[in-house]
Amino acid sequence: MPYNEFLGDRIRAILIEKRVDFFEKNMFGGLCFMVDDKMCIGVTRDEVMARIGVDAYEDALKKPGCKEMNFTGRPMKGYVFLSDDATDMESDLAYWIQLALDFNPLAKASKKGKK
Repeated sequence: MPYNEFLGDRIRAILIEKRVDFFEKNMFGGLCFMVDDKMCIGVTRDEVMARIGVDAYEDALKKPGCKEMNFTGRPMKGYVFLSDDATDMESDLAYWIQLALDFNPLAKASKKGKK
């Protein structure tokens, strides 16, 4: 199932409004927004994926529409999936984007493969 392009457009618009330097990358069958060469936020199917870090993780899971990110049968701590309940309002989506942006300077970049 392809990712929700409307969600991608909404994220893109907020990042541009915030004057964030980013690029887009197709990953996991979805669209990721990379900030400082690190995965920050993205869209898979009809959900937003946010990399918020372990410090914000437990509190985030208590919010409506937020659940652990689980691709492999194990949750990926520091990453969450957000349903419409968490992102329907622009202000809510902007909140999650800001949370991911706040964590981004602390995030480790993925290791680049050898060429």
